[in-house]
Amino acid sequence: MRGAGRIWLDGVLHVPSPNADERPPGTEVSLLVIHNISLPPGEFGGGHVHALFTNRLDPQAHPYFAAIAGLEVSAHLLIARDGQVTQFVALERRAWHAGQSSFCGRERCNDFSIGIELEGTDDQPFNPIQYQRLVELTGRIRTHFPGIGNDSIVGHSDIAPGRKTDPGPYFHWDHYRTLLAAADTTVPTA
Repeated sequence: MRGAGRIWLDGVLHVPSPNADERPPGTEVSLLVIHNISLPPGEFGGGHVHALFTNRLDPQAHPYFAAIAGLEVSAHLLIARDGQVTQFVALERRAWHAGQSSFCGRERCNDFSIGIELEGTDDQPFNPIQYQRLVELTGRIRTHFPGIGNDSIVGHSDIAPGRKTDPGPYFHWDHYRTLLAAADTTVPTA
């Protein structure tokens, strides 16, 4: 779906985040960054990620929230444990997901990347439906941004080593890439 010059995907929940802005003029989106998130840490559901990304997180709702309630962060997309997809930022806008980061010597990855959060942690497996949705979203995103090649799909830990660890050791890159390759062969070429 395109509205007002913005790319909002069909078939997903739209929850616009104020934590986004325009990319630098002439910037080509050429990177996909995969993250994990759970709020409170290790707990799923409850709408706390949505609240964080829309600046509505109640600092009194959990002791952990007091330290993060003032953060202004977002991602383009979130894939919940049950496969529900939420889009927070139009794809051509800059979401605030990567922080201080670098990819192939290029700083400020938010400028040229799409950020996808998987509801999860570094110490638990992700659900099969999350991989399925991630593959579907990857294909849809590449339709709009063909500069995202297989070598430019990375984890947050790859662009912020030492600072970030996600998507973590339980994210199975080989499985994701196998599913992605299978999906790529089923897509007709134009």
